[in-house]
Amino acid sequence: MVDEASNQDMTMLRKARRSGQKFLNPVLTSVGEWSTILKVLPLYLKSKEEKVPRKPLGPFRTDVEVYRQPPASGLRVTWMGHSSLLVEIDGTNVLIDPVWDERASPVQWAGPKRFFPAPLSLDHLPRIDVVLVSHDHYDHLGEATIRKLSRMDSMRQTRWVTSLGVGAILQRFGVARAQISELDWTESVTVAEGALEITAVPARHFSGRKMGNRFETLWSAFVLKGAAHKVYFGADSGWWEGFAEIGAAYGPFDLTMLEIGAFHELWADIHMGPDGAARAFAALGGTGLMMPIHWGLFDLALHGWRQPTERLLEIAAEQEILLWMPEPGRPTEVVRETELRSDWWR
Repeated sequence: MVDEASNQDMTMLRKARRSGQKFLNPVLTSVGEWSTILKVLPLYLKSKEEKVPRKPLGPFRTDVEVYRQPPASGLRVTWMGHSSLLVEIDGTNVLIDPVWDERASPVQWAGPKRFFPAPLSLDHLPRIDVVLVSHDHYDHLGEATIRKLSRMDSMRQTRWVTSLGVGAILQRFGVARAQISELDWTESVTVAEGALEITAVPARHFSGRKMGNRFETLWSAFVLKGAAHKVYFGADSGWWEGFAEIGAAYGPFDLTMLEIGAFHELWADIHMGPDGAARAFAALGGTGLMMPIHWGLFDLALHGWRQPTERLLEIAAEQEILLWMPEPGRPTEVVRETELRSDWWR
């Protein structure tokens, strides 16, 4: 384990800092290196967990006819699995962390493979006003997906919003520079003729598409603020004390999306798991609905693939958290204080 920044003090909401060419986390954070991999390998070989579904999941299919009518509530979400989502918020359509690739990997012949196909082809997406990319990891930024989207005629006027430094990757995959807005933490951009404000906020994670370029681009969580709704997209983050200040500054949120999968004590600083997600939800204000993301599609950890959601259900019962857990690919309206618990994963 190495500390990527030993000179940090405790900070809350402010722009990201750097040490040389590398971005720093908002608080002191340890990120695993080769030594962590050496520790994980024997655990992986001994694991008897069902890390990949033994039986095929789905098939999941998105009814595209639903998109012909705007959501009556003003907020509708289609969860494509993991952290890929289509969010329809107060008239603006936002595609978040799109990964339609077969694998979350530098190559498509090896690496974590999807548990189920994408419920909707990219060609059948409704109008997309904004593509939001939180950071450059393979399970959040799929090269084949970005290349396909960048070539689609329907995407010529789409805005791309991302964290500092990630724009160069998007350009390399075909997105026009003029379409890209890069944000530092606490910076905002308005899109869709002012109908939606997107703000980047700090997260405790890291970046890099290979071991040698970690921290060279920024990683962020985001707040989506429409005319009537607010959504918090947590992307990837370990627990940190800044959640409370984010909630105070930008909340309350109608829907709070927090990661629950790919966690382990060896990398607890950068992935918080279901217990940390519940703690973060409370710190963010504990209002509205909590949506678990970053689970159910790729094998990225040592735990069983169902374990994150099973544990979250236990916590929700103990803490009276209202969960919002839709079936993959199903466009589902978000109604205030109305819980949703699909059992597709059972």
